[in-house]
Amino acid sequence: MSFFNTMNISASGLTAQRLRMDIISENIANVNTTRTADGGPYKRKTVLFEEMRDNDPFSLVFSNIFGNGGSIPAPQGMGVRVTNIVEDESPGNLVYEPTHPDANEEGYVRMPNINIVEEMVNMLVASRSYEANLSAMSTARNMTQRTLEIGAGR
Repeated sequence: MSFFNTMNISASGLTAQRLRMDIISENIANVNTTRTADGGPYKRKTVLFEEMRDNDPFSLVFSNIFGNGGSIPAPQGMGVRVTNIVEDESPGNLVYEPTHPDANEEGYVRMPNINIVEEMVNMLVASRSYEANLSAMSTARNMTQRTLEIGAGR
């Protein structure tokens, strides 16, 4: 795996986790939004990821025949990408607030389906994943720098 492949993989992880943190922040900001443009309460959003793979058969065969003694390994991962942002369709809690403008005839308000504790845990996981990608990128840079120093005879 080359230096640039390593950087591209880490960069794709950074981009995906940043978007995930943005969506989690949106969920947290809308924890009390009972009326959206669609008319109902805000619905929790989640981000779906997918592994990017190098599935080019010609390049795999060519590199393996001339570079790896003819063996054909599985395609290498090329990072991660966001495939979709989906809304959680589970219903939110009904809260008794008869004075709320969105209360129904019985005085109940349908709240968003957001669990703030779950969102905070997801934010922490996304933040740690972001940090891990930054660390991998920094380590690859340092390894390449050390290799160049050794090659220069320092």
